[in-house]
Amino acid sequence: MKIAVIQGPNLNMLGVREQHIYGPMTLDQIHEQMKGSASQNGMELEFFQSNLEGEIVDKIQECLGEVDGIIINPAAYSHTSIAIRDALSAVAMPTVEVHISNIYKREEFRKNSITAPASTGVVSGFGPFGYHMALIALTQIINEIKANQQMQEEQAQAQTQSADEA
Repeated sequence: MKIAVIQGPNLNMLGVREQHIYGPMTLDQIHEQMKGSASQNGMELEFFQSNLEGEIVDKIQECLGEVDGIIINPAAYSHTSIAIRDALSAVAMPTVEVHISNIYKREEFRKNSITAPASTGVVSGFGPFGYHMALIALTQIINEIKANQQMQEEQAQAQTQSADEA
């Protein structure tokens, strides 16, 4: 199972910026912890961070056919980017949106995520642990999708076999 972890603007400044909101961990430290969890579960993670909206859109589009799911923290673009929302909708793959802070306890403009409706689910307010929660959730979602696809294939084979026997 391969998961893309896409990080938005200013997340490269974690550990430096507003520690009272985002905590002391750097983005590299968060990614290292995620790698540990992923390797224990036989998963491969691909990390990407950009401060540029178009690069994030490009990365989402590149995920199509290359990964099983996306964990994304669009950061400030959550509240402004129709382009990122449209890219997530276009690839139509399991996606968990993550926010380190609880966006519902912050400024009014942060309480609305334009990108959230294009995601399977949202984890908000659990600090860096939210990425682990997203990883667990995404693993479960992908496994359920694969199990459902397998069941449908088996049913189709059984129907074909029944038709051939008749």
